[in-house]
Formats: sequence, structure tokens, C-alpha cells
Amino acid sequence: MINLHDIRYARLGTSDLEAAITFATDIVGLQLVAREGKSAYFRSDRATVRGDTRDHTLVYFEGDPADHTIGIDLLDPDDLDALGAALEREGRPVHRGTRAECDARRTRDFIATTDPSGNQIEFLARPFNSGVRFTPGRDIMIDNFSHVGMFSTDPKRDTAFWTRLLNARVSDWLGDATFLRINTVHHSVVLMPSTRPGIQHINHQVEDIDDVMRSYYWLKQQGVKIVYGPGRHPISTAIMVYFEGPDGMVYEYSVGVKHILPEQEATYRPRQFTLEGYNGDMWGSFAETEGLPREPAAARRMRLVV
Repeated sequence: MINLHDIRYARLGTSDLEAAITFATDIVGLQLVAREGKSAYFRSDRATVRGDTRDHTLVYFEGDPADHTIGIDLLDPDDLDALGAALEREGRPVHRGTRAECDARRTRDFIATTDPSGNQIEFLARPFNSGVRFTPGRDIMIDNFSHVGMFSTDPKRDTAFWTRLLNARVSDWLGDATFLRINTVHHSVVLMPSTRPGIQHINHQVEDIDDVMRSYYWLKQQGVKIVYGPGRHPISTAIMVYFEGPDGMVYEYSVGVKHILPEQEATYRPRQFTLEGYNGDMWGSFAETEGLPREPAAARRMRLVV
């Protein structure tokens, strides 16, 4: 059985690398740790032990803004060959990273593939950590890069890919969206219904509610578009705010995400939430972007009339 450990990074193409670097550091608050050729690497882990810091958690590179990849490391790096064989049996493409590609991803080895929707995924064996601590790019206490929302053209089919092949577990459903965990965190990957693949949003956990709310007002003052929140997700208990970045990518800050501990695994049962009312945000906000709960048109018209 293949077991995953944690999400490691997101790689995003961008039409304007300099603008993306400025946004990632000055707005999101990440630390620029390297520039190599047409790529920029960012760090975001505030680890208790410096050596627990991931080498990087985000890469922007000059390229197609629709070119998105996530990296996930294996619990046992010796499973990489078995994973490649399992992917081939499933009819998925398998590309073993060259030495140069491994160096660019800061890992000893990796396999690249796609899920059935076409989302690009890289499975890493022994990705690099850093002894240098994370220094925020602005006054915000980011704890870590925590999860991604990914578009799915068939969430039920893609859920089977993640659970049957990769041993991810379903935490909950919101409408047809599936929340998947690979460790104790409620979700590391969310499969969101769409007509296309790609990353829908990137989440960073912050220290406390003050970081969420202070960022909400500060982002508005900087002219950054808020697309959801502030609010609180009933599905994960997290307090959140979402905002729009370069090339339409959505970023999220949140705090207080639910954990499902090993002793709870045997009895935990996924819950189904509808997209109605306060099931996306118990405080009542609605999203202004694809993939997240939107205000029904009828309710919006009534609110405008009132």
C-alpha cells in the first residue's frame, strides 16, 4: 500500500514573474529563498525545529499561467518504484525525474504523473529540508503551507484515484467537492467540481485569528480583491479569508483547522454538507470565485431589492 506523508509545494506558471514575486513576498508574506533562471522559490514554514522547515513550498516560473503542479512526498521513499508500477497499471502516465529536474524540485527523486482530470502531480522521495528558518515577507505569522484546492472534472472518479491508489481518506463532502486528508489535517487536497484541471486555491495556516482579520483589512487597503470571507468553515472549523493573486490564483489564510487523530480513524465517518445557507461559511459570506460556495442568484436579487 502506498502512503503519502504531506503536501510539499505548488508550482505555478506566470506571465509576469516579477509581479508574482512581489505579490508572493509583499502581499502573501512568503520568503523569497532563491531565484534560478526563470524560476523563483518561496518558503513558508515556521517550524519549531529549524530542520523541519521544508526547503520551499511555492515556485513561480515564467510560463503558461494554466500550468499548475503540486508536489507530495511519500511516507516511505522506498515506495517510489512501487508507486510508479501502480500508476502504470492504472493507465496513468509515469515520468521519472531526471537529475536536473530533481535538482530543480529540491528532492533526491520523484515521479510525475496526472490524475484522471489532468492535474499534474509530482510524488517525491526524500525532498530537501532546510536548517534556515522562515522569515515572513511582511508582518504576518504564517505557520505553514497546508493545502490546495484542485479542480476536478469528475470528483467521484478522482476521489477513487486518491483513496484507492494513494491511501488518502475522505474527511467530508461539500456538495460534490471532496475533502481529502493524508495525515491528521482535515484536508490537504480538495477536489472541486469544474470543467478543467488546475489549482483553484492555495492555503497557508496562520498563527491566530488576528492574522486573518488584520490581513483582511490590510489586503483591502492594498487594493487586493477579497473573494471569500472573513468567515468560518463548518466543515473544518477553520477561520479564513480568501484573496485573489496573480493570474487569477486564489490564496487563503486560515487558522484552527480540524485534525483527525490516529485514535479517531477507526470511528470517524465523513459528513455530507450541502452548498445551501451557511454550510460554506457559518458566518454567512459567499465566494466570488469558481469552486467555492456562491450566493444563489435568487437570494442575491432579493438582498439587492431589500
